[in-house]
Amino acid sequence: MSIAEEIIGGRRLEPSDTKFLITTPLEELQAGARLIQRHFRGKHVDLCTIINGKSGRCSENCKYCAQSARHRTGIDEYDFLPAEKILAVAVANEAAGINRFSVVTSGRALDGKNFERAIETYKILRGKLKIELCASHGILNAEQLKRLKAAGVKRYHHNLETSRRFFPEICTSHSYDERINTIKLAQAAGLEVCSGGIIGMGETWQDRIDLAFEVAHLGIMSIPVNILTPIKGTALENLPKLGADDILRTIALFRYINPEADVRFAAGRNFLPNGGASALLHGASAAITGNMLTTSNNNIKADMKLLAELGLTNQ
Repeated sequence: MSIAEEIIGGRRLEPSDTKFLITTPLEELQAGARLIQRHFRGKHVDLCTIINGKSGRCSENCKYCAQSARHRTGIDEYDFLPAEKILAVAVANEAAGINRFSVVTSGRALDGKNFERAIETYKILRGKLKIELCASHGILNAEQLKRLKAAGVKRYHHNLETSRRFFPEICTSHSYDERINTIKLAQAAGLEVCSGGIIGMGETWQDRIDLAFEVAHLGIMSIPVNILTPIKGTALENLPKLGADDILRTIALFRYINPEADVRFAAGRNFLPNGGASALLHGASAAITGNMLTTSNNNIKADMKLLAELGLTNQ
């Protein structure tokens, strides 16, 4: 019996038995990831879209981020968008058949008037839409997260970004434990959590595996995998882009370690041929579509067409 078949039968990997994820030929590893994906997630691919609800002037020093005030990237800077502008985008995305819609904001934490605007916006969205609402507003406290839940938000997005070991190489203005604490507070508030990270920042394969286990231990059921797009003006602007084999192996290993979760292919799908079709067939059961934050991905129409061609569906 293959390891993939054992996972389908109930086995869950431990950190001590994951060497095969790095050494197994990619085609074989992908074949196993496909079996696991089809068993636990079927042919369904969850599609979400994002709007950049507040941009730039972030106090944190995350090396990858175009929105950090420590970097000079020429990004637009603005406070929380008017509710009617966010609603218009959400209505269009719902009409296009998207499963969920997320408002993402820059900064360590959304607070003050901007947070109050967000709460009012979510109430309006919930009253007008059937689409599921997600939020990504940084390191919030328990009361803020409870208010988001009460306003109609179903899922809170808060990436760990990388392994605990490698995190200080990427960010020193806040800690890994602060991120984990936010995730636990969101779960305690009754929110689902979406949390993953970015690959291609100089981390090792072991860092990727450690991140996959971290989100597994936290019970995360939506795990975004972003591929670093080196942005001019950031501290990581000169890093080389990851190759296709690295990306596909990473998607597969997240599926092996998190068999029941949605592994969500986020930024960087266009590093692969055909909108990341191979990843969607071999591990990724979810994707971000439409316009991203400071990078780009497939648009909704192209992704709907791609799913149909692959025999997949988001319905």
